Amino acid sequence: MTVADSVLSTLRAEPLAAVRARVRDGDILLCSGRDPFSRLIGWATESPWTHVALAYRWPQAGRILVFESVQQFGVRVVTLERFCSQSSTGQRPYPGNIILARHEGYAAKGGKPGGTGMQRLVDAAVDRLGDNFAPGEILRIGLRIALGRTGGQTPRWLRPRDEYICSEYVARCLAKVAIDIPWDGRGFIAPADFAKDPLIKAVAKIKT
Repeated sequence: MTVADSVLSTLRAEPLAAVRARVRDGDILLCSGRDPFSRLIGWATESPWTHVALAYRWPQAGRILVFESVQQFGVRVVTLERFCSQSSTGQRPYPGNIILARHEGYAAKGGKPGGTGMQRLVDAAVDRLGDNFAPGEILRIGLRIALGRTGGQTPRWLRPRDEYICSEYVARCLAKVAIDIPWDGRGFIAPADFAKDPLIKAVAKIKT
């Protein structure tokens, strides 16, 4: 399927209240942001796609949670409402566009509510919660981003260990259910690589 850049202008934005019921566990939130760090990602990849996160329902609390990795806090979880209303730095409204997307192979990999695949995915997402980035880790992330711009191959010593940009974090979680996001091995797995995946499709554009 892929998520074409054109959906940012052609897909009609819908209020979150209208989209909320369509969100499934394991869905992907694919963003095109305009904050400084998003602009850096866009510059490195020459793409409008700048952020990726994972959605997961918490029925007992009546909430949809979003797992993400952001520069200021590292790996964290926020509600879908907060994710769609402001940037990770608190800028309101969210400076950009948010697309709800879905990997078509997810259900076949056992990614169903209550399934073993879903549990592996959630375990992977939760296990990294609270990982904050030290200055040295941010430097490593920056080097991977720079390599992505120049097209250089990522050396083994620079591959993510405990520090991830958003797309590396989500890709690591999806790998637990045997879903691999295709990429060229240069720099870092980027939000643009999710958009290019032929098994990922746009479900809705959320009004921000």
